[in-house]
Amino acid sequence: MTKLKNASGLWLTFILLFGFWLVLSGQMDIMHLGLGLVCSLLVALFSHDLLIKEGTFRSLVILIRFIPYLGWLAFQIIIANINVARLVLDPRLPLRPGIIKLNSRLKSDVAQTTLANSITLTPGTMTVDVVGGDFYIHCLAIEDEEKILDIERKFERQVERLFKK
Repeated sequence: MTKLKNASGLWLTFILLFGFWLVLSGQMDIMHLGLGLVCSLLVALFSHDLLIKEGTFRSLVILIRFIPYLGWLAFQIIIANINVARLVLDPRLPLRPGIIKLNSRLKSDVAQTTLANSITLTPGTMTVDVVGGDFYIHCLAIEDEEKILDIERKFERQVERLFKK
């Protein structure tokens, strides 16, 4: 069963990588297709267990859930960009940088990494460290710590929804 799971993970990874190659390259000649096949296969051979860890179906579910998550994250990044621009351009708004601590319920390394990276991608915040379930987040302006923690908990709930079983 393990060999079958590894083979299906390998082929799914290869198909995803090759599809991504086709979209990015936009070239359909023999050289580009051949190069894409070889590169996609080599990367899939060495890294399929990183992408497809818990079985093919579970990984497909997470991949499908990831698409709306990216849309939600893009919207949050736009909102944060507007807030940071407002902070920088308005001299009356004080910049009070600091570090806050978020206690997270997320257990898996992948979920914690996704949350940390999502927070860091959002302008005005950066995940400095993760210790166990505690995230230490540097914020550009700490006006109301509870308000910031509420926003970060929204991120946590979205990541939780992404990786739920």
